[in-house]
Amino acid sequence: MDFLINLGSSVLSFAFRIFSPGFCPGRWVWATIGAGMLIGLLPALGALLVALVRKGTGNTYNPATVSVFAVTGGFFSFLMPLLFAVGMSEVFINVSRNTPSGLTPGQAQLAKQAYCGWVGQQDTFLGHGARVYDVLFYPESSGLLFLRVSLLVILPSIGLLFLWLQARAAMRRGPRWPGRLLWLPFVGMIVLTLPMTANSAGAMWLGFVPMTVLGMIPVLVVGPPSWSVIERSHQKPMPYEQQQPPQQYRPPQQPPPYQPPPQQQPARMPPPTRVATQQREPEPDRAALAKLASDPGPLPFGAGPPKAPSGLWQNNGGRFQKIKPLGQGGFGTVWLARDTQLDRTVAIKLAHAPDAETEARMLREARALAAVHHPNCVRVYDIVSDSDGLGLVMEYIEGQQLADSVHGTGVLSDVQAARLWVTMAGALSAAHAKGVLHRDVKPANVIIDPNGMAHLIDFGIARSKGDSTLTAAGMMVGTPDFLAPETASGAPATPASDAWQLAATVSFALAAAPPRGARDNAMAALMAAARSEPLNQLPRQSAHLRLLTASLDADPSHRPTLAAVSREMSAWLARAGQAEEGPVTKIVHATRPLH
Repeated sequence: MDFLINLGSSVLSFAFRIFSPGFCPGRWVWATIGAGMLIGLLPALGALLVALVRKGTGNTYNPATVSVFAVTGGFFSFLMPLLFAVGMSEVFINVSRNTPSGLTPGQAQLAKQAYCGWVGQQDTFLGHGARVYDVLFYPESSGLLFLRVSLLVILPSIGLLFLWLQARAAMRRGPRWPGRLLWLPFVGMIVLTLPMTANSAGAMWLGFVPMTVLGMIPVLVVGPPSWSVIERSHQKPMPYEQQQPPQQYRPPQQPPPYQPPPQQQPARMPPPTRVATQQREPEPDRAALAKLASDPGPLPFGAGPPKAPSGLWQNNGGRFQKIKPLGQGGFGTVWLARDTQLDRTVAIKLAHAPDAETEARMLREARALAAVHHPNCVRVYDIVSDSDGLGLVMEYIEGQQLADSVHGTGVLSDVQAARLWVTMAGALSAAHAKGVLHRDVKPANVIIDPNGMAHLIDFGIARSKGDSTLTAAGMMVGTPDFLAPETASGAPATPASDAWQLAATVSFALAAAPPRGARDNAMAALMAAARSEPLNQLPRQSAHLRLLTASLDADPSHRPTLAAVSREMSAWLARAGQAEEGPVTKIVHATRPLH
């Protein structure tokens, strides 16, 4: 008890020196309010410390970090506020009883002064009368019931609300559950303050609540951990048993003929190997992936580079029957055709290759894209030589462009947009894993099939990492309204550029306009992209606005990766009770050509 009294008298004496005006309701009542303000700083300090720890650890929630958060919450939200609050109440009880209170004789004498008719003598007002539990559970024994209930119920509830908001702010860009380690201890502190005298508790809560409101400011100023830190916290080192040097590509070889082992050598058991208990997918070798895009090996169908023209169409001895043209691209015409040998409908991009460089680029693109396998990414089946050029045989996806769907049936809901973002991020990640960049992600290159599922198409201008920003014809790669600022300025494209374009496409699906707004001509749009003009057409009412704003940052290093976006959207859908798999728009039936 002496320890409590010493704590209570120390915080009261300090508050009395800095805040004790000599008017109603009295200097010591004001000092108690001031002491409540000091106590209110403690939970805010705990939330601030947690936010600072997360700046370095991100979303690494192991026993060490969870223990730090638990100790911080227990100390700053429960233990110290409780000790100070109960100690203050005991100080005034002892002053009213003329027993040692920890205050100086002069301070104790001032506590016996009377202020206001409804307060009377301060030590009696603060140290005598009903306890908090008397007011709450036996209201007939206390006066000014409404005022006391307001002070003892509403104010602590407001303090709990803002402490909960502080915890959420400290846990931004990560799971919310660790925030409970900050605000749940405060609930216990409220319960254990029931034995305090009601008047001293009410004065303390009057000072406590404003500081919990102001405590939001430093937590918000610290901000969430950077996306690079968050991404690093999700990349765990591979167990030693799984670490293997990167393997270079080797063409398949015929196995050697079977040779039985010599009879004189007894068979030996292989040495025991340790098996890793936790299987983790290793971090990809970025240098190896970049090389894969430039030299990914032979096409999976074993054809290799096309030799002399052998005919693509039926009328020229080929296997494909033209149905109708689907569109005109930078490299040539896209045809809807039927594969007469496999009896399936395909899309054939006929590349008009004016020189060997363009033909080599087409072959490199075909080999890299043929290695990409994702249910929401267009498949490459074959590459066939024709007298008109090279024919890239691709999967034909029947459906409607996302741009037409938005203009025809309206913008997407937040759930539909989250599904779109997750599926397209997965398709792009699969391409990036093979060293391939799309570089023209836009609403016209997202096709919605008749079941409402999204598919990423038209890697026709996709390049391996390191290719020039300009095409062979000297035209800028990409659509200016959906072009990332760095690529519009002439910098090489990166996976962050594709991530920017995907975020711009999702923003369009929610707002029916490009994030920078539409321009009258391509040059104006290109200049707006290069200057990083303000994003004035974002969906302000969307639940995804925060993540969209981060993903559309002008600095590529500040953007969340596609993996981080996928995790955020998956978690959001889970909280909303929605599955990741599902239509992103209403089911459509109109057929739109690939573009």
